[in-house]
Amino acid sequence: MTARRQWAQRWGRYAESLGACLLQMKGYRILARGYRVPVGEIDLIARRGGMLVFVEIKARADYADAAAAIGLRQRARIERAASLFLAQNPRLAGLAMRYDAILIAPWRLPRHLRDAWRGTRP
Repeated sequence: MTARRQWAQRWGRYAESLGACLLQMKGYRILARGYRVPVGEIDLIARRGGMLVFVEIKARADYADAAAAIGLRQRARIERAASLFLAQNPRLAGLAMRYDAILIAPWRLPRHLRDAWRGTRP
């Protein structure tokens, strides 16, 4: 593995930890981190009250680049993974749900975008 790839992985893990801390400070309970299944991946799955939140975390040089990095194909993979998560956790299927994003940029506070996109109900 190249040094650049190792740095990118460490930066990604740091961003995920930062996002989890931000959500916890806002009163969310983290249910899963790095949820990976064959159909997709979800960085964080959190719950606050009756709301289940599937969170994509993007760390880039600035917020605009981070937001632009969440494309339609990636959203579809996250939605498929969310469907599988709900199938595996039927007790959570009755909760309201949304898709959020947390944008990370160097030397900036993380930006939490609630309801970053609308998906179909898994």
